Amino acid sequence: MSENPQVKTILEHIETRERELADQAGQFRSRIEELTQQLGEIDAESENLRITRKTLLTLPVPSPATGPDRPGIPDHPAYQQILTALADAGRPMRARDLCQALDLPILPKNTEGIRSKLKRLVSRGILTEPEPGLFARPGS
Repeated sequence: MSENPQVKTILEHIETRERELADQAGQFRSRIEELTQQLGEIDAESENLRITRKTLLTLPVPSPATGPDRPGIPDHPAYQQILTALADAGRPMRARDLCQALDLPILPKNTEGIRSKLKRLVSRGILTEPEPGLFARPGS
């Protein structure tokens, strides 16, 4: 190095500044790598959404004849059991008959519970009540 103190000071300043700039450049490169990765993830998600939109637009619209026409059956499994028992019997049934078909003890709480469920199915149009207390599947 030069023996001139002013030149020495300037050279030290240049070296310090070069180190600072190298550190900044390294930080920027790291940030660019991070942003490039994030951009790749966003591009991939955008492509997935584009494909999903394209797929949905190519799906055929179901005709009303093929769509489910009956109202939704309540989620509780007892409703499905009641409908299965009525289908198996093939005839209208009373709440007491359904208790027997479902192997429930003939107790007021059971018959009233079944009757309540039957009434709910009638109110939703899933069952009919051709006469008071007699429940059937439509068309049977």
